[in-house]
Formats: sequence, C-alpha cells, structure tokens
Amino acid sequence: MMQTYFYATGDFDRSAQRREDQTWLKARLTDPHSRFYPVWRLRHLVQAADSPIVGSLDPVAQAELIAHADTIILLGVDGEVAHFALDVSGLDEPAATALGDFQELRGIGPLLPQRDGALLAYARGLAYWHQRHRFCGVCGSPTEPKAAGHQRQCTNRDCATVQFPRTDPAVIMRVTCGNRILMARQGMWAPGMHSVLAGFVEPGESLEDAVAREVFEEVGLRVHNIRYFGSQPWPFPASLMLGFTAESESDAFDLHDGEIESAQWMTRMDLLNSPENESFRLPRADSISRKLIEDWVRL
Repeated sequence: MMQTYFYATGDFDRSAQRREDQTWLKARLTDPHSRFYPVWRLRHLVQAADSPIVGSLDPVAQAELIAHADTIILLGVDGEVAHFALDVSGLDEPAATALGDFQELRGIGPLLPQRDGALLAYARGLAYWHQRHRFCGVCGSPTEPKAAGHQRQCTNRDCATVQFPRTDPAVIMRVTCGNRILMARQGMWAPGMHSVLAGFVEPGESLEDAVAREVFEEVGLRVHNIRYFGSQPWPFPASLMLGFTAESESDAFDLHDGEIESAQWMTRMDLLNSPENESFRLPRADSISRKLIEDWVRL
C-alpha cells in the first residue's frame, strides 16, 4: 500500500470536472452539509486551538465568510460533501479577529487528523498562489480567478493569459556513511533543531542530479546509490518535498558555502537518545525529514 504523508490529500476527490459547473457550485455554497476552510493571510480559522476543529461553520458564519471572500476555491468532494477554501485576507485584523481565531498551520498541523491537515495545506497553498498572482506576468493587467479558484486569467482581452497554480520542487535527502547518518542545521532554525539536507531543484537537472549537487554544495560530499523514498507537499510556503536516500564513501564533510551552520555524523543510538531540547532535537513529526530519519533508525 502506498504511504500517504502528512499534508498530502491522498485519494481525496479534487473534482476537477465540477470546477466549471456554475450551477453545481452555487448550490454547494449554500448547502448546509458543505464544509468551509477560511484562510486569512495564510492563517486558518479554528475552533479550540488546543484540539483544533476545522471546516465546520454555523450557517450565519458561513454566509458572512462567503460574502467577505476575495477568492472561493473548490477543494473537492468527499462522498456528497463539497469542501471549499475561502480566502478572506482582504479583511483588516479587527474584522478577522471578530470572525474567530485564525492560527498558523505550522502550529496546529501536528494536532490535526491527517485529512484535515492535508485540506488546510491544500487551501493554504492555493491561497498563497492567488495572493501572488493578482497581476499578469505578460502584460501587467489584473487577473481574476477562474475554474473555481484553480486558474487565474488576465482581464486584458488582448492578452487573456491563463495562469495555473505553481509548486516548487525540492529534494530532501538522507545521507549515510556506513552506520551513521548526517544531521545538520541552519542558523535560522529553532534552537537545537537538526534535520537531513534539502534544497530546491534547478532548471535543467533531474531529481537525482539535484540530490548530488545539493549535498556537494552544502557539505562537500560526493554521494552515490541515490534512491527515491517518497514525497510530501510542504505548504511553507509552496513546495513539494521529494525524499531520497544517498550514501557517501567519505565522512569528511566541509561546510564551505555558509548555508549549513553545523553538521554531525550520528548513530542510531544517538538519535534514539535525542534529548529533544535546545542542544539537539529532531525535525517536526509531520515532516518527511522525520520519516526519512525514523525509517533509517528502524533498519
């Protein structure tokens, strides 16, 4: 069975065939069974932040949020229930606060059921794209949402360029040397946070090329036996993390480009005894980096 990583929508029906069906969309927007995921400046409306509940709105709040939405996005359907994202980022802070508690997905994600986290990531990713593509990259004219929020089109009739949502591919790789794994950290991370290496894919290179290049650029190691592990959408802000494993014959790393603050080779026992404090802690439990590490520890 194929593994579904956190923030991945898995077999959720995105209902592309319904995105141009205006009659169906209007009916679903007033259907009391439909579920809505308001997004305000990339934060999500939640109930009970310590045990978050998302997607459930009373009819009055539902109508108010739809009225204030800059963009309404059909996420898809689950059975007969439609799911929508509502981007209400145009509201000022007092107005948004009056509607409820908007929380960062980074904070509430690990507390959510996997499907809820995936739908919020999906909503956040599309809201982020809409907010950054309000003008045409060809002629500079304003754009407008189309296809239930899955396209934007230039309003200049002489141009009419259609834009589609973007995601940025990044490779993330577990590098091992014998019975040790390379753990590294960047200075901008939370104190003690360590992870495996990662970097964006550049034009004109394969994923395997990107793995080899990023490892060499960041720590000066040449790797081989590069193998695909799995992938995870990472909506911070709009990446697709493509996981790999790789092996290095040498343990003599070199932090020569300044991107990595520190790195160290660690054994399985070192990781099992992680203090999880400001001296050393593993990456977030909802990340593919954590899965890459835990998979190796179990080998």
